[in-house]
Amino acid sequence: MTARRTLRRLHLWLAWIAGVPILFWMVSGLWMVARPIEEVRGTALRAPAAALVLPSRLTPPVGARALTLEMQAARPVWIATLTDGAIVRADATTGRSLPGPDEGEARMLANAARIAPPAITGVTRTTAAAPPLELRRPRPAWQVRFADETHVYIDAQSGAVLALRTAQWRWFDWMWGLHIMDLGGREDTHHALLIGFAALALAGTIVGLVLLPLSVRRRRPRG
Repeated sequence: MTARRTLRRLHLWLAWIAGVPILFWMVSGLWMVARPIEEVRGTALRAPAAALVLPSRLTPPVGARALTLEMQAARPVWIATLTDGAIVRADATTGRSLPGPDEGEARMLANAARIAPPAITGVTRTTAAAPPLELRRPRPAWQVRFADETHVYIDAQSGAVLALRTAQWRWFDWMWGLHIMDLGGREDTHHALLIGFAALALAGTIVGLVLLPLSVRRRRPRG
């Protein structure tokens, strides 16, 4: 009786301590699996890549170690990664470097990245040193916000589309941060708080399984 009483108390305390994070895990996990991932990613909102119109002569920029060719504002441009790691764009015909897009061009590129885009409600320039949490990339960018609460990020140097973030994506991201108990960065799945509560939940489950057969009373046979 003493051992069973001790196990019951231990199980109760473990349940109280680990109960709140378990509830968070279940709620956040249910929310994430209940949302179609295509809806979260905004797959239906993305316009297909524009068909490349190649000039008669292609001239790669000098000093590039990686090149991607794409259409921007109805003209072919190189997206070049230089030897120092910088990412720039260049004219596909001459190979000359092009300046990064200004706000007006960022609006145009963001509109071109979407199917039937709604009105743009605002544009903000962000820096590589302090990128928005939803971007997850240390790149200078233009954040273009639409009336449906979708954000499109245009690289401020290369003009490439870095990300499309829907309102559902931001909710999904917040739930993911809650699930792994990292609402700050939402990427750390190996930290003491998460490991500690997971260990407590496991211990509570084990104690509950030990208690289960001890709590089942055998019925006396009727005489």
